[in-house]
Amino acid sequence: MIDFTLIFAVFIGIIILLFLILKLRIPAFIALLIASISVGIFSGMNPLDIINTIKEGMGNTLGFVATVVGLGAMFGAILEHSGGAEALANYLLNKFGEKNASWALMITGFFIAIPVFFDVAFIILVPLIYSLQRKTKKSLLLYAIPLLAGLAITHSFIPPTPGPVAVADILKADLGWVILFGFIVGIPSAIISGPLFAKYISKKIHINAPKIVDKQSHKDYPAVGLILAIIGIPIVLIVGNTVLNSPLFEEGTIPNNVKNWLQMIGHPFSALIIANLIAWYLLGIKRGYSKETLLKTTTKSMEAAGIIILLTGAGGVFKQILINTGTGTMLANYFADKGISILLFAFLAAVIVRVLQGSATVAMITAAGITAPLLSNTITDIDKALLVIAIAAGASIMSHVNDSGFWLVSKYLHLDEKQTFRSWSVMTTILSLVGFTTVLIVSLLF
Repeated sequence: MIDFTLIFAVFIGIIILLFLILKLRIPAFIALLIASISVGIFSGMNPLDIINTIKEGMGNTLGFVATVVGLGAMFGAILEHSGGAEALANYLLNKFGEKNASWALMITGFFIAIPVFFDVAFIILVPLIYSLQRKTKKSLLLYAIPLLAGLAITHSFIPPTPGPVAVADILKADLGWVILFGFIVGIPSAIISGPLFAKYISKKIHINAPKIVDKQSHKDYPAVGLILAIIGIPIVLIVGNTVLNSPLFEEGTIPNNVKNWLQMIGHPFSALIIANLIAWYLLGIKRGYSKETLLKTTTKSMEAAGIIILLTGAGGVFKQILINTGTGTMLANYFADKGISILLFAFLAAVIVRVLQGSATVAMITAAGITAPLLSNTITDIDKALLVIAIAAGASIMSHVNDSGFWLVSKYLHLDEKQTFRSWSVMTTILSLVGFTTVLIVSLLF
């Protein structure tokens, strides 16, 4: 049976959340906490239980996420500061050639956004697409859209970027499976929303790169093989840990003491610590950077990480409120009776929040908080991982004027609002729909 008091409480909570963010411009962290408290009040929870739920939700969530996001931010900062992102981009452009530059840029974006935040990676690589446009005289969008598609997909689909890490933790999904399915779903999404769409839209909208004001001096870049190896270290270790815990290695196949050590090394905490130490030495100390410079660089990266961590904690509170009020169990039973796919529900929840308030991260965390209480004990790790990607796909859809990414792209590509809608907004919508369609196909195969 549906308890309409609980449904009303959740509905009011979401309206309050959107009103606070959109109308009053209150930070999403505070807005999520107020919305959570509102759900508790309207559902009839004891006031002290609401406070205890906030502590429970915040504590349970941040124990994992804060560590992973913090380590990931520092790792990306060292890679950025060393010039590793530019080195990889230049290498791929040289290998692919000018004719296939859009594919090279898509691949560059795909890999660079694993350790580096979306906006930072885009700003770092913008000079490359400017240079290509000046050489070829073709529309800047032919190069910008593939780069943006690669960046956006990895940023949303593949840990250790903050969004999927936060959602995976709220849903208790295994990061190794999330990484694996993030790649599987991300590749066709990147191809269709990137080079293929870029080829079409660049014929409709011609944009020239801005004129050169100050020519940048040559930079001694690190070796590309080194960059790829360092980026690959945490991914290989985390995925390896997932394989180690899979049915492929039955009880007794590996001695328990050896398996325990391997599991510790392959845990996201250890994997990212190892990657940070290697990057600190090989991209920092060995290349002549002082310890003080590296410390300043990594410390500054914590500013962006702090916002993500607090948002994720608030999302965990929202989830816990839905669990403790019994709303999650009630909705789970209702959707099971109606035969509604939880994948579709999660995707649509993320879509609605994304379109209404703009932030993909807030949309992912809110949708995860709504979806988590609906999960039964029988759901598999594979299903949870696909659910993470479905939410990420929904939260990526139709970036428009309430999303900071919309204005970032508009500013750097010198597009007006209409052109940004026709290019960037359409690209994110294609990315989202192709991503979710691929998730549905993969769910039928596994």
